[in-house]
Amino acid sequence: MRTSVDYSPLYRSAVGFDRLFNLLDTATRTDNAPGWPPYNIERLKNESEEGDTYRIEVAVAGFKPDQLNIEVKENVLTVTGKKDAEDGNRTFLHRGLAERSFERRFQLADHIKVTDAELANGLLSITLTLEVPEAKKPKTIAIKTAVNDTTPVLTAAE
Repeated sequence: MRTSVDYSPLYRSAVGFDRLFNLLDTATRTDNAPGWPPYNIERLKNESEEGDTYRIEVAVAGFKPDQLNIEVKENVLTVTGKKDAEDGNRTFLHRGLAERSFERRFQLADHIKVTDAELANGLLSITLTLEVPEAKKPKTIAIKTAVNDTTPVLTAAE
């Protein structure tokens, strides 16, 4: 059962938040959400002042690097796995490994950049970094005083 939320009253008073409302609507929609392959999203401890770092780990056991594709387009990270045609010479008594093609999408915030991808031990690890442009970073503005002003000026250091 899906509970639907109507965002139309908010559209009347909030300008430019269409993308946010679409994200909220997509997040609440679970009927088409794929459950495979499983994944983790981790926030890494950041030692530097550059920005936050995240890691997405996708369980892709049985996939080779040439069968996987990572693409970023319009703030959407898409991880795709394409399995080759199955060998008909194999006879399984039990088949528990999911060896099917997949496509998994992740919505990225503004200024998130994919910086690295690595496949090891059946896990595809994708590293993402928040790279805020200099124009968006906070700036400290120096306060000047008039030369003829006789009142003492206290600075933040005093």
